[in-house]
Amino acid sequence: MNLSFSFLSKLALVNFPANELKQKYKVHDYSQLVSGSDYVFERLNEGTIGYMTGSGTRIKPCDRIILQEGCESYQYQVEEVDYYSDPSDMWIALLKQVPID
Repeated sequence: MNLSFSFLSKLALVNFPANELKQKYKVHDYSQLVSGSDYVFERLNEGTIGYMTGSGTRIKPCDRIILQEGCESYQYQVEEVDYYSDPSDMWIALLKQVPID
């Protein structure tokens, strides 16, 4: 009886839609904001990673942030984020560049 329960459990995972298994994330578009006044982005490793300080309360790990430099847009994934205690909506995050969806 355990064998059939185990088989049915695995079968349920196989039939589960693939898009439901993917981790969901939000995209935060900062491309229209002004670097240096609305947010600060410090590029490291030729821009493939960086630290960003900004404001807002919904930034979470795995979220994506779109930034613009000149005419080029770049998308970054939030690797880590820490919120300041004062003001409570200010945060600093470690970002990793990813391809634009």
